[in-house]
Amino acid sequence: MTADAVDPIRVLVVDDHTLFRRGLTALLATQPRFRVVGEAGDAGEAQRRAAELQPDVILLDNHLPGVHGVDAIQGLREVAPRARVLMLTVSEDGDTLARALQRGASGYLLKTVDSDVLAAAIERAVQGRSTISPEMTGKLVSAFQALQAAPEPAPPPDAAQALSPREQQILGEIARGASNKEIARTLDIAEATVKIHVQHILRKLNLSSRVQAAVYLASRGT
Repeated sequence: MTADAVDPIRVLVVDDHTLFRRGLTALLATQPRFRVVGEAGDAGEAQRRAAELQPDVILLDNHLPGVHGVDAIQGLREVAPRARVLMLTVSEDGDTLARALQRGASGYLLKTVDSDVLAAAIERAVQGRSTISPEMTGKLVSAFQALQAAPEPAPPPDAAQALSPREQQILGEIARGASNKEIARTLDIAEATVKIHVQHILRKLNLSSRVQAAVYLASRGT
């Protein structure tokens, strides 16, 4: 192993179609930077396998028997907290997309995605960055505009006011898709410091993922 060699990204594939799972596994196997460590055909099996294998990335279909993929995200993140969940589905429903992001998904891809884009999305997820299929961008905006338009009896004060100036800087970098390492380089601070700030930001905004933080900032028009 050379000095530049890195461990492959460990992937769990969750889809109820056996042929699709095997095809996707074979596709990822052609690229040495990925290693499929397991497969699952439903949400229950996915949770058991995720707890056992602790993958880096979970590729999750939405149309699963029993429990839909979007409803399994929280459970998967609880048993495999370091894993990034990437939705890989045929569903082009904007509400499903919004729910997936709200529950902590690191991205949302359609099964028509090019293999190179999928590979890049998996790598971005490990870096703490998100990818959404271009076809879904408009639906994401519409879903959150509808959410904003819903009447609220007593809207809470802007939670962003609780962020320190440094946290606001880092939130802006997150919204641009920057990883912790990139943020550390831009702001000339330690990567560990960035990680702590990100945790504080998510807690103060009552969010659970970087994707939610980015969507939150976009929804405020900043």
